[in-house]
Amino acid sequence: MPDVPQRPRRIVIAITGATGAIYGLRLLQLLVALPGVETHLVLSDAAVLTLHQETGMGRKDIEALAHVVHKQRDIGASIASGSFQSDGMVIAPCSMKTLAAVAHGLSDNLITRAADVALKERRRLILMVRETPFNLAHLRNMTAVTEMGGIIFPPLPSFYQLPNSIAEMVDHTVARVIDLLGIEHGLAPRWNGLKNSDSASA
Repeated sequence: MPDVPQRPRRIVIAITGATGAIYGLRLLQLLVALPGVETHLVLSDAAVLTLHQETGMGRKDIEALAHVVHKQRDIGASIASGSFQSDGMVIAPCSMKTLAAVAHGLSDNLITRAADVALKERRRLILMVRETPFNLAHLRNMTAVTEMGGIIFPPLPSFYQLPNSIAEMVDHTVARVIDLLGIEHGLAPRWNGLKNSDSASA
């Protein structure tokens, strides 16, 4: 039997028009720096506007960070098929419109189709949902995606590591997402318990 060539770990990254474009940007930057990882990027039209507003970067700047770029309307792209082997998908950030489309299986563009593929193939799907406050439709859609096997991951900053900047908070959140993808990294400090031992006996 011939040897099967080792393929890289393929991660699909979609960026939608919700605020928080930095999360998708940093996820791309950090994954590209890790060995053995191949990134597949899909940008929505609204994402291009938000990226420019929040980071000053244009479409070509962002696309240059990915190994493979797919167009949102290219429903015939490789990532639209379950036969294309990938190891997970992250929508960062995920708008409420995209969440609703995933929750109801609309597959109306490449982002929602690729998400549907991840769910049907029982692959890791992480939605970094961005909205506040949530209304009942948002909550029900998040419940539906969770029941289908997806992971709802609002990018909420943590403060127990005493971050010194917004960049550190973003990196810590993105590192947690990379953890969920099962990829080894040393991108953020790990929690090793409280430094004050007296707290444990309180």
